[in-house]
Amino acid sequence: MSESLIETIRHLSESMTTGTLAGDYGLIWLGSFAAATILPFYSELLLLNMLSLYPDHWLGMALVATFGNTVGAAVNWWMGMYMLHYQDRRWFPIKARHLVRAQGWFSKYGKWTLLLAWSPIGGDAITLVAGVMRVKFWQFFVLTFAGKALRYFALAALIPVG
Repeated sequence: MSESLIETIRHLSESMTTGTLAGDYGLIWLGSFAAATILPFYSELLLLNMLSLYPDHWLGMALVATFGNTVGAAVNWWMGMYMLHYQDRRWFPIKARHLVRAQGWFSKYGKWTLLLAWSPIGGDAITLVAGVMRVKFWQFFVLTFAGKALRYFALAALIPVG
């Protein structure tokens, strides 16, 4: 990634830092968690900012982002298991058209679609449908974690190490 792009990312997201390494790890976890739930948030920009500040911490930050995002996706799985009857409510995180699309993918490809749970379009719906389809939690977690790890590690690879 070019130095000017790194500087642009840093300037756009300067407010997204606590000023301490430990606090910034917590911020990455929270941001990644929020991005996978009903909260409107994009964890990629936050992670890129933190990686530009702490490039030697790429492994830890990518893992923390992956865990946070996977735990956030588990909230969607839980909602699919127990709260689908609220899908007509405004606060429900998945739009009906995304849910229908995700159910189609799930019917065709099964639990392996969870490898695509990182996708910004339909990814949250896939995790919710996994709950509706009663995918075992350990299978859900492993497949979702694997897909999300690929995304965050690919992002981490964009920032040159110190």
